[in-house]
Amino acid sequence: MIIMRIAQIQFFQWDKIYNFDQNGLNLKKGDKVIVKTDLGLEIGDVIKLIDTEAKGCNSCGGCSTAQVDKQELKPVLRLATEQDLEKVITRDDKDNALDFCKRTVERLGLDMKVIDAHFSFDGSRTTFAFIADGRVDFRELVKELTRHFNRNIRMQQIGIRDEAKVMGDCGPCGRKLCCSGFLTSMISITSEMAEVQQIAHRGSDRLSGCCGRLKCCLSYEIEGYEYLKGKMPPMGARVNVDGARGIVVGHHVLKQSVDVEFAPEKQGDRPFRMEVDLTRNNRAGCPKA
Repeated sequence: MIIMRIAQIQFFQWDKIYNFDQNGLNLKKGDKVIVKTDLGLEIGDVIKLIDTEAKGCNSCGGCSTAQVDKQELKPVLRLATEQDLEKVITRDDKDNALDFCKRTVERLGLDMKVIDAHFSFDGSRTTFAFIADGRVDFRELVKELTRHFNRNIRMQQIGIRDEAKVMGDCGPCGRKLCCSGFLTSMISITSEMAEVQQIAHRGSDRLSGCCGRLKCCLSYEIEGYEYLKGKMPPMGARVNVDGARGIVVGHHVLKQSVDVEFAPEKQGDRPFRMEVDLTRNNRAGCPKA
């Protein structure tokens, strides 16, 4: 088995992360490097360095256990120099390009919102990112942009979460949005995560971020909650508590306790419930029926 080091590189915030052969360079996270892609030369940021087995498929997206065929990986050409960084399009140039694109979109009456622009390092193309509710026929837009900028134009549709990542904002916690700060990939956030953490009752307004989607931070502690929940008897399980037999009707994951309902001792009485601490000498025992 041959172990090789892979440099995971991202060219702009709303793009994927790609795997490249480190090519013997002493790279570290945060370095800016020059690479050759299928579309030409690009300058990108080193997001992560991983060691992996040198066989299998060229996988991208951040899997540290990926098996990669070295021959399929393009090499990192070199570290970016000061002269390279001087060639990068300035913020003013990008704003001017965005302004022209937005005005053209408005004039053509296209139902889309242009968010950001990326200029390739070799100057051969410009990629505009946009969001839209559905498919958009932007062929006429591309023609006008090509004539104006005199370079290849690519339009890339992104999601609303990517928009928040690009635009940035402050979350309800008062800190910079995670997606525009330290998160390098967008994982799927589901309502089941809120249910496992027993906060689904707070409602979608409190569980949603600035993008209108479920907050990314719902995934941060989900593994711990799932582990703790796995140690508890399932809902509806019949358990023995101090010799009395009852049914589990509620979970308190962090407290590691369960609500157990017991049948009434006398006919006509209401069922009796009590909270049982599973950590105190395993009082419930919680054997399944």
